[in-house]
Amino acid sequence: MDTLESGMLAVPGARLYFEVRGTGPLLLLLPGGASDAEVFRDLADELAARHRVVTYDPRGISRSPLDGPPPEPWIATQTDDAARLLDHLDGSGGGAVQLFGSCAGGQIALELVLRDPRRIRLAVAHEPPAMGLLPDAARYAAFFDEVYATYRREGVPAAMDRLGAVFGGRPAPSLPEAADNSGFFLSHVMRPSSRCAPDVSALAAVADRIVLAGGRESRTHDVHRPVAVLARELGRELVEFPGGHVGYAKCPAAFAAQLADILAAG
Repeated sequence: MDTLESGMLAVPGARLYFEVRGTGPLLLLLPGGASDAEVFRDLADELAARHRVVTYDPRGISRSPLDGPPPEPWIATQTDDAARLLDHLDGSGGGAVQLFGSCAGGQIALELVLRDPRRIRLAVAHEPPAMGLLPDAARYAAFFDEVYATYRREGVPAAMDRLGAVFGGRPAPSLPEAADNSGFFLSHVMRPSSRCAPDVSALAAVADRIVLAGGRESRTHDVHRPVAVLARELGRELVEFPGGHVGYAKCPAAFAAQLADILAAG
């Protein structure tokens, strides 16, 4: 592994923990759900040979404490945070930044491209759960409301078990984390991230800077549906990666090899 550096960045209402590995073009890895920088540890180690890899804990998650209320509106606040982190680490804004976003992190990656396409060279969005894009979006909104109600009524384990319905009926994937953020995810991340519907018309104008991706083993899961719809609407190839929704954590070497090739060609 290349030398690991870590730091804290003060942003309005929170402090963001981040890690930096390697040298080369700047690559920001954006986690989703309840995940933090730890989920990308093995992937980042693999990519650090060719990139300056940045990972971080989103506000309210693990080592990024809130100094105020939880983020509202969710997607705008998270995009602001990621942009401030890029400003801090790449103040020149030279247009060489690349992004990989997993799950809800994929939605933030897409928003960053829309916000500043001159800065973002390429964004890879892996299974963003933008159920708002789907024709049956109202059904999914009701489902996530039910999961939240289960959490409030019965607690985290019951809610996470119910959430497994969008992962092919299996339990939501377990992942390495610096802390258990399930309660924060269920309270503040799950519903706003799943209701997001990216601006397809705006994305079409920057589609040459976007790679839409999904897991080979999750292509029949509900959580895969939005990226397939988005790829079709943008006329882009849907790239399949090893593993399922969290293939980057379960098979990091193979995942990193494919991602590195895509980034090199982008």
